[in-house]
Order: sequence, then C-alpha cells, then structure tokens
Amino acid sequence: MIFADQPFLDAVARGALLGMFALALVVIFIRVIGLRSLSKMTNFDFVMTVALGSLVAGGAQATKWSGFWQVLAGMIGLFILQFIAAKLRKASDLAEDVMQNEPILLMRDGEFCDQAMKDERVTKSDVIAKLREANVLHLDEVRAVVLETTGDVSVLHGGKLDDRLIENVRSKSG
Repeated sequence: MIFADQPFLDAVARGALLGMFALALVVIFIRVIGLRSLSKMTNFDFVMTVALGSLVAGGAQATKWSGFWQVLAGMIGLFILQFIAAKLRKASDLAEDVMQNEPILLMRDGEFCDQAMKDERVTKSDVIAKLREANVLHLDEVRAVVLETTGDVSVLHGGKLDDRLIENVRSKSG
C-alpha cells in the first residue's frame, strides 16, 4: 500500500503507478524482441496484441504484488511464445500452415464472390463500406477485395492487377 490510511488515494496511485510500470515493461520487451511483437501480420500476432493489452490493464488493477508479478510472468510468457511461433513459422511450412489462416478473396474484377462472403459471414454492405473507405468510385475499378488473415480488408483497385499480389489468396467460386 502506498497510502495505507486513504483507500481511494491508494487505489488511484497504485493503479497509475502499476499501469505505467506495466506499459514501460511492454515497451522494453518490444525493444528487446522487436517490432514484430505488435504487428498484425497474422491472427496469432493479433491475439498476442489483444492479450498483451489485457495483461497491462490487469497489471494496473493488481491489488497485491503477487498479482502484479503474475501479470508480468504472463507478459513474458506471451513474448516468448510469440518469438518461438514466429521462428517456427519462418522455419517450417507445416508450422505456417497450422498457425496461419488463409486470406480470402471477397471480390474479383468488380464481381462479388458470393460463396466466400457467405462462408466468411461478410455482407455486401460490409464490402461496399470498405470500398468507400478505399475511395473506389466504380465497382469496375476493383481488381480484388481480400479478407486478410488479421480480419482487415484490403481493396486493390485501379488498372491491371499483378497476380503475384493475390497468389496465396484463397478463392471460392460461386
């Protein structure tokens, strides 16, 4: 306890200090492990980022040092697991296939891929909203719309599409 005789002030001070400390530790871990730790390149990376945020919040709410140390151990465990997973994915196609979802083609050459949209529970209005965000003025400008492995939507529009940009994107006809 920082302010033993004032519970409210103690809770505020402890929350602020532990939150800042937890955030500082995350920054240090990122400097040591690398920026990849917070990337959203894969679904695994995205979950890592969300879990890390949750742990920082938990650290700020710790009422005892043992709870804070548990949060710190959780953060270290996440960074170690993410580091190992990234190394495995780089070294093994099998590990890559197991850990990684495939991006899905939602639209190609101005036409909606209805079966893919149905399977992924994406509506036409969802795709159209993303087209507007990408400043698409005509559907016939759209070369491809891809639901990425992180849940982001990429809109490729303009002239000719280099097929290398979508070579690992799953296409569902229908």
